[in-house]
Amino acid sequence: MAIKYKRVLLKLSGESLMGENKFGIDPKMLKHYAEQIKAIRDLGCEIAIVIGGGNIFRGLQAADSGIERVQGDYMGMLATVINAMALQSSLESTGVYTRLISAIEMRQIAEPYIRRRAIRHLEKGRVVIFSAGTGSPYFTTDSAAALRANEIEADVILKGTRVDGIYTADPEKDPNAKKFDNISFSRVISLGLSVMDMTAFTLCQENDRPIVVFDIGQEDNLMKIVQGEAVGTLVEG
Repeated sequence: MAIKYKRVLLKLSGESLMGENKFGIDPKMLKHYAEQIKAIRDLGCEIAIVIGGGNIFRGLQAADSGIERVQGDYMGMLATVINAMALQSSLESTGVYTRLISAIEMRQIAEPYIRRRAIRHLEKGRVVIFSAGTGSPYFTTDSAAALRANEIEADVILKGTRVDGIYTADPEKDPNAKKFDNISFSRVISLGLSVMDMTAFTLCQENDRPIVVFDIGQEDNLMKIVQGEAVGTLVEG
């Protein structure tokens, strides 16, 4: 079966792993993601994943507990490694070969990030999970996703969220919010819409890297996008 996107970078938030819980990792959500990822891998799609750590610890919240920003950001990076390890285990339980790569060296757990090696893993059909963000403070996992997507020359960034696309306002708060099926980078900026943080968004815009924002909780959405169906909102030049 023909696929529209051969190489994708899937961006998942840490909160997406919580399910109905208020923190931590819901095993049902891990299984849900693993099954969706396996399905598109079986189609021949090359998949890289960046996952956040907000379900465990968010660096920006650290200031409230007296932890300095840089220290808090490193703590947040370690939280992404925990989530990445959980996702790796779930994927491998379904028979998917994976490679866990960390931007912060921890040899007993993950490979260090080497661009050419990461691309070779993708070419061999392994799912590559990028963890620890960019390895530097002051950058979000959105920025890490944009950076890695450009480095591995992904065809698209698939940003999985709780809503089914980009709206004129927050659809969970404003019932009159209207959804965009397609929107340009410049229009997102002019309307002040929140898709990614500005560093990440600018990186995608400058490199003409399209972004699809979609509801990751909806079964088969990932499969439909890879096959070329119009799901969520497509942001492109």
